[in-house]
Amino acid sequence: MIKIAIDAGHGLNTPGKRAPSGEREWTFNNKVALAAISRLNTFQNVQLLRLDDPTGAVDVLLKTRTDRANAWNADVLVSIHHNAYLGAWGPHGGVETYTLPGASQNSQDMAALVHPLVVKTMGLRDRGKKMLNLHMLRESKMPAILVEGGFMDSTTDIKVLLDNQKLKEQGEAIAEGLAIFYKFKLQEGGSSDRKVYKYGDIGPAIGTLQKDLNKLGNKLVVDNSFGPAVLAAVKAFQKENGLAVDGYVGPLTQAKVEEAVNNGQKKINVQKKQVCKRI
Repeated sequence: MIKIAIDAGHGLNTPGKRAPSGEREWTFNNKVALAAISRLNTFQNVQLLRLDDPTGAVDVLLKTRTDRANAWNADVLVSIHHNAYLGAWGPHGGVETYTLPGASQNSQDMAALVHPLVVKTMGLRDRGKKMLNLHMLRESKMPAILVEGGFMDSTTDIKVLLDNQKLKEQGEAIAEGLAIFYKFKLQEGGSSDRKVYKYGDIGPAIGTLQKDLNKLGNKLVVDNSFGPAVLAAVKAFQKENGLAVDGYVGPLTQAKVEEAVNNGQKKINVQKKQVCKRI
């Protein structure tokens, strides 16, 4: 069992922690945290503890947060934040991921997995993996990382931060990084060994997926790469078929695609038989 402590930084009314236009940092942090928690809950042998006040009403003391994580014997702590430069609009921006100077190898390895996924998901400048003596990293007894998912006072970043889908995807990217590190397996009733395919994946299985989606009316280039066009086609398919619209091609989506392809093939065969009878 892997115990993961999730921390949405600050609180709803923490002074100064907001964009120049008034959006609260905790609101951004919370949306990312909820998405990370939701995704992590799909894996086997995972326990979660949230360290901040999930309502945002109270800015829980940093010491209280790390004390809770330590007392719970968490295996990893992830603190979620969004940055600010001077509190005034500017051209700066980007994603940073922090570990403590002299951090454990596990902390560094997790940062190395999570950081590029968040950068890719957000589509913002890569400011790199950095080390800083921050309380959440210093006082936690387990491997810990702190993610800064963009600048609230950036004229570029704020447009992305106001996109709830992007915040959801950021949370899922954090969860994905942890899943890769710990080699988590999806629950899915515990009966399926199918792999979950996602944006950025490459390989023959993606080519097969592209061909199947093309049989359902898409016009994808079959290049074995899960790019933006495949992601859009997957989400459209999920929406049309009452599935969770998350862009992940897991066992449920795979089964539904197979069913749709088979049904389409049956329709074609029926039409051919009808034509033959007429002839």
